[in-house]
Amino acid sequence: MLGYIDSTAVVSEGLQAALAHAQEYSLPAPDATVGQLLTTLAASATHPDNPKSAGVIAVSPASSVVGLYLLQGLPEKGVLTCIDPEVEHQRHAKHAFREAGYSASRIRFLPSRPLDVMGRLAAASYQVIYADVPSTDLPKLVETAWPLLGRRGTLVLANSLLDGTIGDSSRNDRATHAAQTADEYCRKLDDAIITRLPLGSGLTLVTKL
Repeated sequence: MLGYIDSTAVVSEGLQAALAHAQEYSLPAPDATVGQLLTTLAASATHPDNPKSAGVIAVSPASSVVGLYLLQGLPEKGVLTCIDPEVEHQRHAKHAFREAGYSASRIRFLPSRPLDVMGRLAAASYQVIYADVPSTDLPKLVETAWPLLGRRGTLVLANSLLDGTIGDSSRNDRATHAAQTADEYCRKLDDAIITRLPLGSGLTLVTKL
């Protein structure tokens, strides 16, 4: 089934180049299934309190891939924020977005560690936040990202279930413990719907009610 999805997915030249860049630098990038999900989430990302605008965030070293999927579905006046400390990857993303025809005014780049800068972003201003970070950063990232989401906004945590080892109570390494802590934090949120999908190493979607 996944093979069929991959074989029938429409991949632009720009996305092909972005995927090649991610592969060259061994960057974790969403596959076609996750990418199409991001496009769909972005397409419904109009802020309920301001129907003319929407904000989305890509926290990923493969921001060119993630960004292209998000921009494909983002409303015309929506703005994408890319957060990654590696200037080279952001430079490539800028080129990819420009070649794809997206205006620079719709995209901003924050070349910083996500946890250093996300706390300074405006609360309740984003409808989709995609994050692919080391497991050890997950608890703090979820805590920091959650206030940024507007009503009905969704936090997407890539590879957050560690291929299922998150459920192994015998594991006591830092990465597994951090992933378990983040998962427990999400499950205890009163104003959220949690969805877990067997995509990548396990995808978690947390939607604010």
